[in-house]
Amino acid sequence: MNRKELIDLIEEGENIHCEFKRHFTTPEKIAREMIAFANTKGGYILMGVDDDGSIIGVESEKSEAEMIKDAATNYCEPKIEYKLNYIVHKGKEIVSVTIPESSNKPHRIQDYEKEFDISKAVVMVRVNDKSMRASKEMVRIMKANAGNKALKKYFIGTIEKTVFEYLAKKEKISVKELSNLVNVSERRASRTLVKMVRANLLVIHLKDNGEEFFTAAV
Repeated sequence: MNRKELIDLIEEGENIHCEFKRHFTTPEKIAREMIAFANTKGGYILMGVDDDGSIIGVESEKSEAEMIKDAATNYCEPKIEYKLNYIVHKGKEIVSVTIPESSNKPHRIQDYEKEFDISKAVVMVRVNDKSMRASKEMVRIMKANAGNKALKKYFIGTIEKTVFEYLAKKEKISVKELSNLVNVSERRASRTLVKMVRANLLVIHLKDNGEEFFTAAV
């Protein structure tokens, strides 16, 4: 990344692909941001930049680089790939962390569990200009996509037909709404909607408050 590309990113402001940080206090906080980008579409963390786009600069590029390396290697499972750039603008140094979208999703905060436990794993994703914890539905979809487990042959049953009828009227549906609509457990409703996403029949979305909903695939 060169200086012009950096300034262009700052002028665009924080979004799904870019996060500004004055500084990080712990490797785990860095890990959460890195995981969110790796689990979504990739992006940039600009260290030494305030939320309003003001360039503050970092005190020590060496200490920031060491903390980033520690976060990516020891606080992310699996570890995160990244690239560092150091750019000086008006005498102030900015550390740019580039995180590509991962092909090894879902990444989680290191919990030292031998196997992935969906009820305990802290999996982060990027939503608009925020990094937040993914729902269990989103995690299941990431795991299925990572294993190339798309459902090519999927039987459309009574519940699925009800989902389409509901979407024709309301445009979106949640796990709780489906559970109440067809009188099944939320667990079964969740599995049904996840399978419909995997079959490319639905698309999952996450609100700013962390709630997810589903819409018909275009």
